[in-house]
Amino acid sequence: MKLADLVNHAANKQQFQQLSDYIDFCRQYLAFVETGLQARIVSQNESYYQFFQYGVEGQYNISRPINTRLFYTAESFETMISHFTQTFTDLKQGQRVDDEQRDRIIRIIYTLQQTIGAALDALPAGKSNQARKVNGDLFERLIRLLLQEMGADCTAGVVQVPVKDDAGALLFHTSYQHDLLIRHAGDLKVIGSVKTSSKDRLDKVFVDKFLYSRLTGTALPHIAIFLNDVQRKKTKQENSYGISTTFLPGHFRAYTVKLNPLDGVYYCDIRPNMREDALLSTHIRTIDHLFLDDLWELLNKPSGD
Repeated sequence: MKLADLVNHAANKQQFQQLSDYIDFCRQYLAFVETGLQARIVSQNESYYQFFQYGVEGQYNISRPINTRLFYTAESFETMISHFTQTFTDLKQGQRVDDEQRDRIIRIIYTLQQTIGAALDALPAGKSNQARKVNGDLFERLIRLLLQEMGADCTAGVVQVPVKDDAGALLFHTSYQHDLLIRHAGDLKVIGSVKTSSKDRLDKVFVDKFLYSRLTGTALPHIAIFLNDVQRKKTKQENSYGISTTFLPGHFRAYTVKLNPLDGVYYCDIRPNMREDALLSTHIRTIDHLFLDDLWELLNKPSGD
């Protein structure tokens, strides 16, 4: 498939309705990058990140940072994708998984989404806002599809939250749109936010939980899922790039300590300080933990806890 075909495919959200649609597109894009790139640019400050530069058909655009420790090659993807789908089958049957399977979950999700994002980076500069919106929407859909693969009742939608006076009388309802509404036995059990990055979005996730808890008098779990928190930055050398982080650790600590902690924060491409900092590492984990450890614990948590 040519780059123009890949870009047009990625820009059309209707092309991604099932998990198999993501897998098929990923195969096509990985096959393209084997021989179709103008160049691979190595990050100057964290060398395991690369940037894909397209040729004239992609306006010589340079992609977002790609973590080569997570991003599969075409050959590796073909080997691992069948194991990935089997892992979800095993999980539904209550079987335990090993560290290799955990790593595979992280890397497959990362590769599936980054092939879409990197393809959209070939759009003309004037369409960058459109690309961000499409990429974000498709990541939300991917996470919902994966949760549904696990057997979870998971949708996006609007929650009507009652607002009452001090005497308990209903005044009105206010509406909140959420990326993830996960139910169990008909009851809403988890509210989630799914974003490709926490940039300009971190505050809202914490505030959403605070407002929901105050308005309803409950402690319904709220979780956040992020793909990564890195972006391309220029260096002093021409045509040379590095990466910078978009995560704000001070904000995260402040909201966690002084407002309310979230009930799970998950990343595909987790940053070193999220592993090394005592407070951050307590609250932020890789995305495999959602599927393998936390999901059913959250769903089986008694209402009102």
